[in-house]
Amino acid sequence: MIAWYVKMQAGRRASIRLSQLPRNDLGSWRNIFRHSLFVLRLLAISLIILSMALPQTVNEVQHAEGEGIDIVLCIDVSGSMTAQDFTPNRLEAAKQVAIEFVNKRPTDRIGVVIFSGESFTLCPVTGDHDVVIAAIQSIHNGMLEDGTAIGSGLATAVDRLRNTSSKSKVVLLLTDGENNGGLIDPKTAKDIAKTFNVRVYTIGMASEGYAPQPVNTPLGIVIDRQKIAIDENMLKEIANDTGGQYFRAKDNGSLSQIYADIDQMEKSKVEIIHSVKFNDKFLPLVLAALLILMLEITLNYTVFRRFP
Repeated sequence: MIAWYVKMQAGRRASIRLSQLPRNDLGSWRNIFRHSLFVLRLLAISLIILSMALPQTVNEVQHAEGEGIDIVLCIDVSGSMTAQDFTPNRLEAAKQVAIEFVNKRPTDRIGVVIFSGESFTLCPVTGDHDVVIAAIQSIHNGMLEDGTAIGSGLATAVDRLRNTSSKSKVVLLLTDGENNGGLIDPKTAKDIAKTFNVRVYTIGMASEGYAPQPVNTPLGIVIDRQKIAIDENMLKEIANDTGGQYFRAKDNGSLSQIYADIDQMEKSKVEIIHSVKFNDKFLPLVLAALLILMLEITLNYTVFRRFP
């Protein structure tokens, strides 16, 4: 259209030169804006072409129907969790895989319990995973009195699930040692879990033999080799009697795989309904094109009207 218009304008040039005397209308605004009608028509046709392309916006909605699982992550934060047989140490490795696990369970409610010489609910069972992840990230050694109160940790985790409405309740108990404290022994905590139909997956987290561990001395912090001792029989008994399973993690890779395996075992019975809605947006373009065409016609027969 532009090429056609330029050719037509060139064809309209006079072949006979007239007087070179100045004319009053040569510099007038009508002469300056004489091409504006063509510009308006180009704009209108461009809008019509865009509207014929049927522009749309897409709204995607996901709705979950069904029931998720209530899960409590019960994490050992005792002094031995600073051992460096994991990268960078046991506690930081446990935090990392726990966060990854939470991110993979979007429809579940999750809580966090920590224990060492005593136990503490760091985050109640909630569907707000940002809060859960923030709680996990805040975990550090020295938050509680030192020791390894596995029974108290498990009992506190079960108590968090005791009154929840979910039909499926799970505890992931992670520790690197033997029970040596707390007011509740592991067997009693196991019986409490069975009473409230809570499945317990236990994870023993340590390599074999000895592990390097930072130790405070009068001369400062030194790295000492500490003997590894995990009561695997007790952890297996807790898991088997509650319908769960015992795992042994000896490095970062095996720990990640354990959480991935548990994620596969405990699938949420949730149906995700995905709906897509398309909204047509061509009408404003058509209206704009009509208005511009009306403006062009009006100007053509009024302001820019030609007389024979």
